[in-house]
Amino acid sequence: MILETERLYLRVMNQFDFESLCKILQDEDTMYAYEGAFSEDEVQEWLNRQISRYQKWNFGLWAVILKETDEMIGQCGLTMQPWKDEELLEIGYLFNRLYWHKGYATEAAKACKKYAFEVLKAEEVCSIIRDTNIASQNVAIRNGMTMAGTWTKHYKGVDMPHYCYVVQR
Repeated sequence: MILETERLYLRVMNQFDFESLCKILQDEDTMYAYEGAFSEDEVQEWLNRQISRYQKWNFGLWAVILKETDEMIGQCGLTMQPWKDEELLEIGYLFNRLYWHKGYATEAAKACKKYAFEVLKAEEVCSIIRDTNIASQNVAIRNGMTMAGTWTKHYKGVDMPHYCYVVQR
């Protein structure tokens, strides 16, 4: 276990999480900010990328486990993300749609912010969010972040405006 909150614990993902990850990444509504659901191969690539991040940085997106049921309900964690001409430490989160609007993303994101500042000794952390993803923007705001910039990313042949929300230690 990496982190624990009142209702959740966060741990590294492994191959046994593939099915739970599919429930998130293969849901069209959940994945609208990524221009649609992932194939099984894309889910596996996503999982492999997290495992590589753990090995490279000792962090990545972690499995979010609901203590009450011991079920993986989402993923939240820290990654290095490109932003314009630099790489930023980002809090990312993506949850199974069945668990939206219950405060889990905010609870996990706040724990990740604390981890970034207290364990990694980061001076700043951000969340990079597509302009149409109001729910994720609200999580960033509840996590004490303010919008600090915009940038258009190109993904799957689509121009996607993104906002960078930032908080400093």
